[in-house]
Amino acid sequence: MKIDPSYYLSNQPKRTPSSELGKEEFLKLLMAQIKNQDPLNPMDDKEFISQMTTFSSLEQMMNMNSSIQQLVNNQLVSPVIQYSHMIGKEVSYYKIDEKTGEIVEPKEVVTAQVKAISEREGFAVIELDNNQKIYTDEILRVSTPGLSE
Repeated sequence: MKIDPSYYLSNQPKRTPSSELGKEEFLKLLMAQIKNQDPLNPMDDKEFISQMTTFSSLEQMMNMNSSIQQLVNNQLVSPVIQYSHMIGKEVSYYKIDEKTGEIVEPKEVVTAQVKAISEREGFAVIELDNNQKIYTDEILRVSTPGLSE
């Protein structure tokens, strides 16, 4: 009686090969190395410690990579959402000449209430109740209307 190998192989769980050595694979390799070492010539303690240090460093780098990826994802928040908490706040900024886009001299501070936040070319634009639109880097002061100073 002959066993058909195609039947046996089709019942095996499919595993996609990976070019990366993960934590589990590293531990399996290390344990196999320890189990199969020559009893008359065991693995050197220094070599074992070196491999464990390498493993520890690898794990720390993987954790750091995960943290950096999370930080990058947090930075991808839309500027509209990022500055939406400013709606209803009062902002002060230097008056800008609408024709030139330059600050009017002598510098005059204007205060207006934020009515909306929009986005232009990836930057947050503050829309004010005096029909002005300014960028966030133009804001000198943010305050809550009605609170005494």
